[in-house]
Amino acid sequence: MLSYVKPEIISIKGHTELNEKWVQQVIAEDPSILGLGEINLKDTERLQPSGGRLDLLLHDPETNRRYEVELQLGPSDESHIIRTIEYWDYERRRFPQYEHCAVLIAEDITSRFLNVIALFNGMIPIIAIQMKACKVGDGISLIFSTVVDALVLGTEEEDEGETVDRKYWELKSSKESLEIADQLHELTKDFAPKFTLKYNKHYIGVASQGVSQNFVSYIPRRSAVILHLKHPEDDEIQKQLDASDLDILSYDRQWKQYRIRVKKGDIKDNSENFKWLMKKAYDAYMG
Repeated sequence: MLSYVKPEIISIKGHTELNEKWVQQVIAEDPSILGLGEINLKDTERLQPSGGRLDLLLHDPETNRRYEVELQLGPSDESHIIRTIEYWDYERRRFPQYEHCAVLIAEDITSRFLNVIALFNGMIPIIAIQMKACKVGDGISLIFSTVVDALVLGTEEEDEGETVDRKYWELKSSKESLEIADQLHELTKDFAPKFTLKYNKHYIGVASQGVSQNFVSYIPRRSAVILHLKHPEDDEIQKQLDASDLDILSYDRQWKQYRIRVKKGDIKDNSENFKWLMKKAYDAYMG
């Protein structure tokens, strides 16, 4: 019969041999130990504009999500919360084609930290993970427990309450990128003549008689538009995309949609291609 052995919990911060670099290396060698899924290591000690360095940048190829990870030995404190959010914000603005999530790992997640995170969660996707080091024989094992999980965001259709106007997007992106969205939408008139643009806070969708039917959606940036085409992965579509000279982003498996960065001039050179792709999305969504 197996006997119970009480684990010996040790403090990494107070240890003479172990340190943050050791923890970073352990996670880098096997990021799956964090319990965030089958994620890959993208970078360590990533330089930031503030002069600081992001401890770990992880990537989930299935959901196209990046995790900006900060490590802290001992109890969580306000400075690390701010640093974690600061690094997350920089990475999401630098690489908007990915979904981003801030992650703070500490040996002790304090109640004060939980109160602060409660204020942010929902506006900022943030995960808090408590780390415990256990002595096992002559070795050390790390146990990670998620204390605060990122708030799961709703679907686009559930986001209908957050409507804005065109002026909002002109200020957030640019008039030029909105013109690109207009040109793309015009290509759908042959098969979806009653659909209009619907301006939401986080994206521009399409609606018929006031009801959202987002077979396509648009996220305007300063000089381009991220076009989303709602369609399950399809060999014919992928072949069409591979043969084009368009800026194809990775497929979003979470929302089951193709993503293309569309710049000024792309529509003129690829109008029939765009029309075909959007018609495929329309047929799959409406059918």
